[in-house]
Amino acid sequence: MGFDAHRFSPRQDRPLWLACLEWDGEGPGLDGDSDGDVAAHALVDAVLSAADLGDIGSLFGVGRDSRGAGMHGGDMLREVCGLISARGFRLGKASVVLVASRPHLDSRREEARKAMSLAVGGPVSLTATTTDGMGFTGRGEGVAAIASALLVTT
Repeated sequence: MGFDAHRFSPRQDRPLWLACLEWDGEGPGLDGDSDGDVAAHALVDAVLSAADLGDIGSLFGVGRDSRGAGMHGGDMLREVCGLISARGFRLGKASVVLVASRPHLDSRREEARKAMSLAVGGPVSLTATTTDGMGFTGRGEGVAAIASALLVTT
């Protein structure tokens, strides 16, 4: 299992990256040391956890001077899947749930699912929900994601 959450940036020029895609015209992106892609980051944590390899912070570091600073979530996913492959695993299946008021996933769900699946080299399902106005995601202050990953031996 993995989880990630980021608030929307106050910088209007920050691009919004979500589920390995850039979402042009959807307002400011998510704050974070990397691209802020909560879907990719939650899946990174799920894969690392399933392989007993720590978490995103232990692998990529934390802070603006960390190894992960400025990295795209898709690149992080590819690197993590290389690590698990070296340990004799591959992704069998993954599921990611976005928790957000915006952007609306429906218009790009299949594109995002394919982008995430390509990044990990295995099937990823992608769903979304809201919190009906409750909490920071419900107020439109940010986005959260929950992911699960099943690894199989190669």
